[in-house]
Amino acid sequence: MTTSPTKQFLHVGCGSKTQLNLKGFNASDWIEVRFDIDPSTQPDIVGTLTDMSAVQSSSVDAVYSSHNIEHLFAHEVPAALSEIHRVLKPQGLLVITCPDLVSVCEAVAANKLMEPLYESPSGPISPIDILYGHRASVARGNHFMAHKCGFTYSALRASVLQAGFAQIYGGTRPRQYDLWMLALKEPVAENTMHQLAATFLP
Repeated sequence: MTTSPTKQFLHVGCGSKTQLNLKGFNASDWIEVRFDIDPSTQPDIVGTLTDMSAVQSSSVDAVYSSHNIEHLFAHEVPAALSEIHRVLKPQGLLVITCPDLVSVCEAVAANKLMEPLYESPSGPISPIDILYGHRASVARGNHFMAHKCGFTYSALRASVLQAGFAQIYGGTRPRQYDLWMLALKEPVAENTMHQLAATFLP
């Protein structure tokens, strides 16, 4: 018997991706709502991180945001995280990931600004791509891909807490140049938080 989805997650900056490869959200009880700034990706909802007015307040159980927040100017980050907080249900959760500037800056300090660090589906990624946006994509006219700010664990944690989130698990770096964080609107027991982290974080 097939289980009908009972929870919704907002896939922010979905691009052409779907929930099929998203840890924790690929279970049968989750339904994906695709949200993107680019209409050409044919999302369910077109919008931006700083203006999610098309999404009702307290309407989704989770928000998944992968490599979006670094595309904002620093002064836009509080508004974006406040919008995410607004659309989540009271017991909602946020899974967010972005480049980790500590490891990127270590590579820059080692004079590897232009050297490939790893291969991505879009090709080789160098520190300059992580700092300023994927050069090939931006050169093709996709200016959405430009990076305008960046985060360390402490900077991201402070920003998420300032947006009103009550509890955070994170700072994990499952891959050297990525920073992952799980944030909750309402606090839960420590063992529950660890279970959620094991479910949703790499």
